Amino acid sequence: MRGSQKYKNYKLKWSPEFAYAVGLITSDGSLSKDGRHIILVSKDKGLIDVFKKCLNLKNKIGKRARGKEKVKKYFHVQFSHSRLYKDLLEIGLKPNKSLTLGPLSISKYFFDFLRGFFDGDGSCYSFWDKRWKSSFMFYTVFCSASKKYIKWLRKEINKRLDIRGALDVLGGKRKNCVYQLKYAKKESKILIDKMYYKKNIPSLKRKKDKIRKILKIENNNRK
Repeated sequence: MRGSQKYKNYKLKWSPEFAYAVGLITSDGSLSKDGRHIILVSKDKGLIDVFKKCLNLKNKIGKRARGKEKVKKYFHVQFSHSRLYKDLLEIGLKPNKSLTLGPLSISKYFFDFLRGFFDGDGSCYSFWDKRWKSSFMFYTVFCSASKKYIKWLRKEINKRLDIRGALDVLGGKRKNCVYQLKYAKKESKILIDKMYYKKNIPSLKRKKDKIRKILKIENNNRK
């Protein structure tokens, strides 16, 4: 895909790269109301670079501010493709999706999609639990403002891996609450193994390196 060119021979074809890009659009991306523009915004330029590579985009990366902020600290890329836009709508994405996003139609490349969503709206953290000697804990977390979407995500992961995770709400009953799907150490290992199933698949290096470090600590602790 190159900028705003027309694609007479375009046809939706799933691949690890495309599924990962859809995961990023689901988390940090948006569909404009004009019916053709697709946008990705992130504080991490590396994420924009991976996204461009997955979709073979040549568009320039810009910078922007969010909300009432004046400092342009977010990187973004925008491109026009009306046929891809329509395909994303059929998958289940939509403009202004944050609070209304629901189930998506994802192909067999679900874990590539999940890795993309994780790189956009996920995190992994660890700590030593002081209550027990040599107890190293870590969690894998996915976040969304849409309850319907995060419940669908939990169901899809459970269907494939037989792990349940825990669903929390941050922000109480306020309109701007965030739903958090969290997996503890045992389930995280299963999940991470599926998300990073081989080398040289699209991913955000910073998060991948952090996960490697966490797993190394866990393996050394078990020994």
